[in-house]
Amino acid sequence: MTDPKPSSGSEKSYPETISSDPQILTHIQNYHSLLLPRSPIYAFLLSDVSIVHASRGLVRVHLPLSKLHLNSKNSLHGSVSATLVDYIGGLAVASWDSRDSSGVSTDMHLNFVGGAKEGDVIEVEGKAEKVGGSLAFVSVRIVNLGKDGKGERKVVVVGRHTKFVKV
Repeated sequence: MTDPKPSSGSEKSYPETISSDPQILTHIQNYHSLLLPRSPIYAFLLSDVSIVHASRGLVRVHLPLSKLHLNSKNSLHGSVSATLVDYIGGLAVASWDSRDSSGVSTDMHLNFVGGAKEGDVIEVEGKAEKVGGSLAFVSVRIVNLGKDGKGERKVVVVGRHTKFVKV
C-alpha cells in the first residue's frame, strides 16, 4: 500500500477492476448481519453501512456520516475511525476464505490525514495482505466521497490491523 499523495490529498482505492465475488459477497453480508447484534458498538455506529464490494481478501463498505459519528469539531471521530478499522479488518479476514470467525485484534495503527463531516459518505476499504495460521494483516483506507458519494476521493484515515486468527 502506498502512502497518500501529500500534494492532492486524494487517493484511488485498490483496483476497481476486481469484481465482487457473489459467493463471498453473500458470506460477508451474512457475517455483517451476525456481527451487529453481537456488538452493541457496531450496532450503534454501523447500522447504516452498505457493503459495496467483497472479493477474496478485499471488502468495501459505504457509510453516510451522521452526528453520532462526529467529534466536538464536527469531523469524523477518531474512535469511530478505530471502530471502522476493527470492523473492516474482520470482514477482510472473513472474506479471505469465507471463515465464520475473524479472530481478535492484536494491533491497530491509524494515521489521520483528513476529515469528513456530517452528510459526507465515506468508503471504508479493507485488504487482507496476508492471512496465515496464527496472524492476519490488513491494510485499511477510509476515504471521504463527499456529500453525494461521488465527489473527489479524499483520504481520511490510513490504517493497519493485525489479528490473531488461530482457532
